[in-house]
Amino acid sequence: MRRRSLIDDARDPIIKNEANSSNKSVHDILISGSSVTSPATLVDSLKADNVDVLLWESRQAKKGFLSVSDENVSPQHSVDLYIRCRSDRDNLESALSKIRFKNYDIEEISSPASGKKVWFPRHISDLDKCQSLQFNFDPNKDASHPGYSDESYRRRRTEICKLALAYRHGQKIEEVKYTESELKTWKTVYTSLKKDQEKFACAKFLKGMELLQNQCGYSQSEIPQLQKVSEFLFEQTGFQLRPIGGLLSARDFLASLAFKVFQCTQYVRHESSPLHTPEPDCCHELIGHVPMLCDPDFAKFSQEVGLASLGASDDDIEKLSTLYWFTVEFGLCKENGNLKAYGAGLLSASGELKHAMSDIPEHLPLVAEQVAVQTYQDSDYQPVYFVAENFENALLQFRKFYKEHIQRSFHVRYDEHGQRVVTTPELW
Repeated sequence: MRRRSLIDDARDPIIKNEANSSNKSVHDILISGSSVTSPATLVDSLKADNVDVLLWESRQAKKGFLSVSDENVSPQHSVDLYIRCRSDRDNLESALSKIRFKNYDIEEISSPASGKKVWFPRHISDLDKCQSLQFNFDPNKDASHPGYSDESYRRRRTEICKLALAYRHGQKIEEVKYTESELKTWKTVYTSLKKDQEKFACAKFLKGMELLQNQCGYSQSEIPQLQKVSEFLFEQTGFQLRPIGGLLSARDFLASLAFKVFQCTQYVRHESSPLHTPEPDCCHELIGHVPMLCDPDFAKFSQEVGLASLGASDDDIEKLSTLYWFTVEFGLCKENGNLKAYGAGLLSASGELKHAMSDIPEHLPLVAEQVAVQTYQDSDYQPVYFVAENFENALLQFRKFYKEHIQRSFHVRYDEHGQRVVTTPELW
């Protein structure tokens, strides 16, 4: 699930407290250069000099080139490496000087100020440029990942990710021929969730799942292909799927929703941990997200979150990401006085679904202003969940929050026919 991709690690209260109790502070670094180097090497270099790396992701090259040989980054594109880290100034300068010595350009950047122009996609085809990947939960880098020590799994992941990273707007999504092991993992996930979904899922989810079973071959024995699901979803709500090779940055992921595009992975979680994944995989997205996107009201809510993110400051992206986290990922609602789940993170994880429906966590009414600043748990079950009266109310609350709290000097609307966004006043 997109846990830490949705909110920068540096915003975590624990990190804030640690930073305040020492000389360490948070820094945003952009690295570019012409050498052929793995991003992991640069990250390891910083860590070796006692710089705490909180977040690292690829970003499309603006000035220089970081030609990446890393397995999960497409060799067809030149990218810069964005790193958010925590360190005292002297230690950071010492670490960066070693990177500069290897002919890399380093720029310290700050969050865009409200009102400052920030590039964002204007046409659905511009999503080809929105492929900023995060590597925090990558099995090639994260020793805690279930697939870290499984070379064959990592090789298979790389093979599937390359298909996604080569995809361009307008192309058909290439099919993946899933292995016996992957089908077994899917079956375990699918069957383990079915009974709990019937008991705890909201009516909109159950209706969407029924449609997908009847029209797209959803079953315990078959992993649906993205192209077929995308075509059906488009007929239902205008949403479509786009393959992605890993964990997207929050800005790029939210931007895709503005164009009614849901970025979806095709790889399957490691077989040793079928009921939990530290990152998004096709089980989470096809089982958790897609059934809800079959509903017009929910699809509209998702798109409006995406539209609000276009050109927003990093601080506002954080607020929108938090709203997305507590609604689309871990949201609860009421139906006939009963508590039901609609969040994909719940409906694709049986353990947390049961936890969310129990008396253990706190259940609070969905108030957008409170949700946007709520801290959350990304390594365990949530201690608090927000309950919407209905989706119409949730959408009205979001619109009110956007109007009062998201600072932009322009308005955005979506041109359905042209599949483009139009700004007022026109920016460029």
